[in-house]
Amino acid sequence: MARFRCPTCRGRPLRMEPPYTGLPRCGRCGDLLEPKPRHGRAWGLAGGVAVLVLGGAALSGLLEPMGSLPEQAPAITTRLLERFDPAPDPSLRPMALIEGGLLEDLKEADRQWIPRAEPLAGGGIRFLYRRRAGEPELSVDELQALIDAPPDHGEKRRAIADLLSVLEQAGVQVQLAEPRKTGAAGEWDHAARTLRIKPAVVDKGTVDFAQVLNHEAIHVAQSCAAGGLRSVPRTLGLSQEVPAELKLHLDDPLYAGASDWEKALEREAYANQRQIELGATLVRSHCRVRATG
Repeated sequence: MARFRCPTCRGRPLRMEPPYTGLPRCGRCGDLLEPKPRHGRAWGLAGGVAVLVLGGAALSGLLEPMGSLPEQAPAITTRLLERFDPAPDPSLRPMALIEGGLLEDLKEADRQWIPRAEPLAGGGIRFLYRRRAGEPELSVDELQALIDAPPDHGEKRRAIADLLSVLEQAGVQVQLAEPRKTGAAGEWDHAARTLRIKPAVVDKGTVDFAQVLNHEAIHVAQSCAAGGLRSVPRTLGLSQEVPAELKLHLDDPLYAGASDWEKALEREAYANQRQIELGATLVRSHCRVRATG
């Protein structure tokens, strides 16, 4: 049997209990392992290694298919790090987004969802408004009510701030950047401990940003449940009943080559992404977070 070493821990990894399926990873930090030199010659793994990035079509997407994997990644016995492992890049601290004015930008972007009433040349009024997929058409009275009293979404923005704080305590990096998968709004790159969200999502306002962030935070918790932030995710046992309007994303061609296991991870995230406070709860429950105060 080949022997491996961890390039991060600089030594032989902890033994992983069988059964084990997938790429060899360190039992301490979750990094991919490299073969130890044998008979005076170093040798490596055949083929390239693809980083698994989890998300969904339109809201978030898979980076590259990783081949056939089990429906649920096998449980790997690991020893959690005894100390908090902070994000290596201070500029990618999740709370740096709040400090940079994210919540104010979201509040400004919410204005686009307020209906507008325009008088017609021949008399009468027409209403112009935007509607998300799955939302019913609004009556004149409902549209006028939204004009008179626009929704504040303050509770959702507070939930966003709380989730970003928890992600920072867990050592996750968050970056407003184009995901590696074209067409994705967000992705969780467990190998880099980095959650990426497309900058255009901010322009869609509080509701859309909260759902994308929450979706990816569920994937973060899936990694932690498998052993740590850098671990290959596994399902958490949450509901996988995806709303009808979101099932369309799972039928996107982006998922044509996805395994049943990858689709199960996505179904779990899609089914629960609208529970805005759930992401923070799951990260607190499954990830090692730094004590505050």
